[in-house]
Amino acid sequence: MPPPPPLARGRRRTAAAAFDPALDDAQLITARVSLTQGRWTAVRALLAATGDDWDRRAHRVSVLGAEPGALPWAHDWQIAEPESPSAALLRAFALVHHARAGKGHPETARAACRAAAALDPADPTPWFGLLLLERSLGSEEDVVRLFFDEIRRRYPDHHHAHHLMVARLAERRADAGPDPLHEVYDFADWAARQAPADSPLAMLPVVAHAERYRVLAGAGLEPADPAASGHWEGRRAGLVLRTAFDWWLEWEREDHPRRFVDLNFLAHAKFCEGHGAEAAALFQRIGDHVTPAPWSYPDRDPYTAFRTARARSLGAV
Repeated sequence: MPPPPPLARGRRRTAAAAFDPALDDAQLITARVSLTQGRWTAVRALLAATGDDWDRRAHRVSVLGAEPGALPWAHDWQIAEPESPSAALLRAFALVHHARAGKGHPETARAACRAAAALDPADPTPWFGLLLLERSLGSEEDVVRLFFDEIRRRYPDHHHAHHLMVARLAERRADAGPDPLHEVYDFADWAARQAPADSPLAMLPVVAHAERYRVLAGAGLEPADPAASGHWEGRRAGLVLRTAFDWWLEWEREDHPRRFVDLNFLAHAKFCEGHGAEAAALFQRIGDHVTPAPWSYPDRDPYTAFRTARARSLGAV
């Protein structure tokens, strides 16, 4: 087996610069460069081509809205095309990212998301913006649930929204310890069962397991090294990981914009479970596309953790 590819080529990059939220979306990366140069027409073309691929639309507009210059360029776009749902959406996400960073007022971002929703009532993405905002603000449970329900009403299989809900639910009853009946597991199992057979939500129970570990380890109820934890042992965990790995073998969704998020969660779980050969296959598929979560859990440098796990898994094959 060939050696694993390096995470960074050319000059050395810092850990913070190693992760590109665009992942492998080449069209998004190109449009993002154009946006930084003030050419918002490239973003307009990109979002028009995205159509009602809601997972991809949410992924793209979230990445674009996080760009430092997104807000003024979205403002220019709105002036030129005041009825454009995409222009309103880009501005809304730019305001959401500003509010999450403490640089803007949350109510301004909320109003922008609602204005974007009014321009395209079928689009779940403005509601995803609201969910992203309220999740980061630690808002009340009923507020978060309301926006999640609005997303599901428009698109029941929304990938990122389900990940946010799993992370939120995992944080409830942090002092309860490693309870196999915790509500986050029930929610993830329910969502996976409700989804079509080829939906990547089949990976959600694995995500729930990692998110609950993050909470337990943060509370001092699990070891800080996930590989030293028994969290991925036991009948329930084994069934979850076996089902997810089998799904990946049968249904691998190379067309999904956030597939590397799922692959990182599954590789992390397989490594922690001690199944080096299966983890090695996943690491080979991941290549350079490491994501901070879950390798950073509970408080680790994700790139060091990823490299260590990858080297051990590939060396064991």
